[in-house]
This record gives sequence, C-alpha cells and structure tokens, in this order.
Amino acid sequence: NITGKDAEKLLERVGLTVNKNTIPNETRSPFVTSGIRVGSAAGTTRGFDAEEFYTIGELIAATVFNAEDDTKLAEISTKIEELIAKHPLYPSL
Repeated sequence: NITGKDAEKLLERVGLTVNKNTIPNETRSPFVTSGIRVGSAAGTTRGFDAEEFYTIGELIAATVFNAEDDTKLAEISTKIEELIAKHPLYPSL
C-alpha cells in the first residue's frame, strides 16, 4: 500500500516524473494522496508510440512492486534511460 507521495519519489529515483494526485473519495491528505498522475505530453513530444507508453506503464508497476529492491530499481532505471535515448528531445543537437 503505497501513497502517491511515496510513489512520486520512488519513480523519480528511476527517472520517471509523475505527480501525486488525489483520487475520487480520497481519504488521505492532498499533500500525501492515494494516486499519481502520469502526463503524456513529454512522451508524445519525443515521439513515443502506444507500445512505448505501454512499456512505461509496465516500468511504473515494476518500480512500485520492487520498491525495496535496489538491484531491480537500477535495472528499471537503465531500461528507462534506453527508452529515452531512442527518442532524444532535440535529435538535431
């Protein structure tokens, strides 16, 4: 049972930026929350396709389920770096 705040920090460790966000019928403080928001604008700007967004979802789940496993988190971080390297923000630079 992870809070939105903890998920936000954990995902930042592996290179994914999300925001903690309240959910319907939220029981936690807006400063802690139960959910996260995943924006897609940065990915679409880089040219990610549906398959890559699916991969990002899998990596988010893997990160949360392996929160205590530093080795697994390092592997996830490497996968994220590889995905980002395929789609540089400024390809002409």
